[in-house]
Amino acid sequence: MTPVPVILTVILAVIQLSRTEPRKPNELLVITAATEVTDGYLRFMRTIRQFNYTIQVLGLGEQWRGGDVARTVGGGQKVRWLKTELEKHKDKQNTVIMFVDSYDVILASGPVELLRKFSRFSHRVVFSAEGFCWPDQRLASKYPAVHHGKRYLNSGGFIGFAPEIHAIVQQWKYKDDDDDQLFYTRIYLDKEKRRKFNMTLDHRSQIFQNLNGAIEEVVLKFEKSRVRVRNVAYDTLPVVIHGNGPTKLQLNYLGNYVPTAWTYENGCGICEEDLLDLSHLSDEEMPLVHVAVFIEQPMPFLEEFLERLATLNYPHTRIRLFLHNNVVYHEQHVERFWTRHRSLFTGARIVGPEENLKHDQARTMAVEACKKDVSCDYFFSLDADVALTNPDVLRILIEENKSVIAPMLSRHGKLWSNFWGALSPEGFYSRAEDYIDIVQSKRVGLWNVPYITQVYLIRGETLRSRLAAVSLYQQEGMDPDMSFCKSVREQGIFMFVSNRDEFGRLVSSANYNISRLHPDMWQIFDNPVDWREKYIHENYSRIFEDDESVVEQPCPDVYWFPAFSERMCDDLVETMEEFGQWSGGGHKDERLSGGYENVPTVDIHMNQIQFEKEWLKFLKEYIVPVTEKLYPGYYPKAQAVMNFVVRYRPDEQPSLRPHHDSSTFTINIALNSKGVDYEGGGCRFLRYNCKVESPRKGWSFMHPGRLTHYHEGLPTTRGTRYIMVSFVDP
Repeated sequence: MTPVPVILTVILAVIQLSRTEPRKPNELLVITAATEVTDGYLRFMRTIRQFNYTIQVLGLGEQWRGGDVARTVGGGQKVRWLKTELEKHKDKQNTVIMFVDSYDVILASGPVELLRKFSRFSHRVVFSAEGFCWPDQRLASKYPAVHHGKRYLNSGGFIGFAPEIHAIVQQWKYKDDDDDQLFYTRIYLDKEKRRKFNMTLDHRSQIFQNLNGAIEEVVLKFEKSRVRVRNVAYDTLPVVIHGNGPTKLQLNYLGNYVPTAWTYENGCGICEEDLLDLSHLSDEEMPLVHVAVFIEQPMPFLEEFLERLATLNYPHTRIRLFLHNNVVYHEQHVERFWTRHRSLFTGARIVGPEENLKHDQARTMAVEACKKDVSCDYFFSLDADVALTNPDVLRILIEENKSVIAPMLSRHGKLWSNFWGALSPEGFYSRAEDYIDIVQSKRVGLWNVPYITQVYLIRGETLRSRLAAVSLYQQEGMDPDMSFCKSVREQGIFMFVSNRDEFGRLVSSANYNISRLHPDMWQIFDNPVDWREKYIHENYSRIFEDDESVVEQPCPDVYWFPAFSERMCDDLVETMEEFGQWSGGGHKDERLSGGYENVPTVDIHMNQIQFEKEWLKFLKEYIVPVTEKLYPGYYPKAQAVMNFVVRYRPDEQPSLRPHHDSSTFTINIALNSKGVDYEGGGCRFLRYNCKVESPRKGWSFMHPGRLTHYHEGLPTTRGTRYIMVSFVDP
C-alpha cells in the first residue's frame, strides 16, 4: 500500500506539470487596431476574409492619440485598447490571441497553419522579431544572444494564450502616445517576466515576417494555385507579413500576389471582385466626371488626341471638360476641335497660353474645381501624350471601384510606361521584379503601385475627404507628378494600375519639331502606330488578305494598291509647295539625289526636306511586304537614292518622254485627284501598249524599272498633278 504522502506528491506533480505544459489551442481570435477605414485596412480585412479568421477590430471611429508612429515613438493607445478587450478572454485557457497591426499587414495563410506553427514553439507567447533595436538602441546588449535569426522584439505582431497576453497588457499604466514596443521590450528583457509568461521571439520568421531590413531575404514563391512569401535566409513560409518602417511600398508589391491566386498564364494582381456595375444606369444616372486635359508642351498627333475626347463611350452630358493648353502652336488645333465639338461639352473651360499658368497651377486649378463641386463623382486627369484608343476607358476605370486608378499604357514596342513598380530609397524610379511582365501583359491584373502619371482617375469623395487639405501638385523641388504620387502615398491611399484591358499607348514627343509645316510626318520612328493610323491608307492591310478589290493589275506586272491616306497626300504636297524649290532634273547633283534622273522633271527630292530616312523607313515597313507578296522570290533591300515628288502642269511640264527607270522596281503614288485637281495625266507602258489614265489619290503603282517597262508620262491638260516617285533598289 502506497503511503498517502507519496500519492499526494504525485498528484501535486501532475497538477504542476499541467500548469507549465502548453495546452493545445482550440480557439483563435485575431485582434487588430484601426481608427479609420483606409486602403491598407481594407487590404488586411480582405486577407482575413480570404482565410476565414475570426477578427476583433479595436478603435474604429475613435480619435488616434497614439502619436505619429510612422516617424517617431508612440502607439500606446493600442495597448490600452487591448488591455480593456482582453478582460473578456482572460480566463479562456485554450484560446489563442494574435494581435497584429492592420494598415501595413497582410496574412498569407490560414488559422490551421498558424496554430500548427505556434504550437511548435512550445511557448505561451511569441513576439515577432526584427534586426533593429527600436526605440532604445541602448537596450540591444540586454537581449539574449541569437546565433541564427533576428534578435530584437517587434510589437507589430504577437501571438499567445489569452491568460498570458492578458497578464502582460495589464501592466500597462502609461500614456496613449508612449511607445508600445518599448513597453513590450522591457517585459521581455526582464528574465523573471520572460520566464513567468513563457515568452520567446520568432527569430526565423516562422509566423511573422517583418520586412524592415529584410527585403532581400524575401521572395515570392509561385505555386500552382497560390503565391507565398518565402524567407530564403531561414527557408520559412511566414503567415503574417508586416511592412514595418519604410517598407510599406514593398508590402504593397507583395500584396499584389498574396494571398490572391496567380498563374503565369493568367496573373490576376488584386483579384477581388468588388467591382461597380454601371450597366443598369441610364445616361442621366451615370457618375459625373471632371475630365481635365493638359497640353503642356508641343505634342505630335494632337488633333487625333482631341478627336478621341469626342468619341468617349460615356454620356457627354455627364462630363465637365477642363482643357489647359500652354502651347501657342497648338491653339489652332484646340480651336478646330472646339469649333466642331463644343456642343458636346456643356460648361467646359478652356484655358489658353495667354493665361500664363504654370504646369502645377493648371493641375491645381482643375482638381480644385472637382473638390469644390459636391456633384463631382470622379476626376479624370489626361495628358496630351496619351493615345486612349479604348472609348470605354472611363466606364472600365470607374467599375474597378478604386480611389485612385490608372490604365496601363506604354510606348509602342518600348518598356517606357505610365507607372513605376517600385521606388528607390530616395523616392525615384526602381525596377520592380514584375515590371516587364506587367508592361508586356504577361501578367494581367490590377496592380498596387507607388507611382502613376499622365492619365488616372480619382474618386471625388477621396479628393474631398482624405485629400481635401493636401496640396497635390505643388511641393518644392518636385515635378507635379512626383508631388501628386508622394502626397497620395503619404495619406495611405493606394494607387492602382490596370492592364486587364487594352487602353492605348503613350506618344513620344522627344524629337518633335514644330518648325516644320506638318511635323507629324516625321514621326514614323518615334510613334510608328500613330503615324500609320494617320498616314497609311485605311485599306492597306487588306492587301495581305488576298482581297482582289484592293490589289489590281492594270498592265502586265504593273500593280496598283492603296498606300497613303488622303492626309498624307495633302501634307506631303503642302510641305513641298511650302519648300518651293522645284527644279528640273536631268543632272547629277550629289547634294540632292546622289544619282541620275534619266529624264528631266519638275521635282523636289526627299533629302531636300530632310525626309530621306523617314521615306526609306516607309519603303521598308510598307512597300517591301507588298513587293514580296506581288513579286514572289524577290527580296527587296529597300535601298533608294531617287525619291522625289514630281509636279505636272500644262504650262510648266505637262508630260514625260519615254524612258526606263534606274531601279529594280519603281513606285509611283498619286498625291491628288484626277477630275478635281487636274485633267489628263497617267502612264503608258509602251511594250504592252497599256495605259493607266485614272490614278486614285493615295494609291501606288508598282512596276519593274529596267528592261521591260519602258513608259511615258501622259500630258496633264488642266490643273496641277502631283506624284511621289521612288526608284527602289537601283
